[in-house]
Amino acid sequence: MTDAQKLANALNILVKAPQFSYMKARAAARQFPEVNWPATKAANEDFNPDVDGCESFVMRDGSVCEWLAGQVRYAVRR
Repeated sequence: MTDAQKLANALNILVKAPQFSYMKARAAARQFPEVNWPATKAANEDFNPDVDGCESFVMRDGSVCEWLAGQVRYAVRR
């Protein structure tokens, strides 16, 4: 299992909670030391919560925990 899959599993549980937001997703991701924050920041440089919904997270192993807005869930992208 990739680091992104672990994070996606955790975040997809939160997605089902009432009043889920990108801030809650970011706070949960901060609990995972596997997140590569400089790469995540670069990947989300043009992030707009009103348009994008949630951020994607880049992991240290190179995998990505990607937000799929149309499906309202996180998925793994290698």
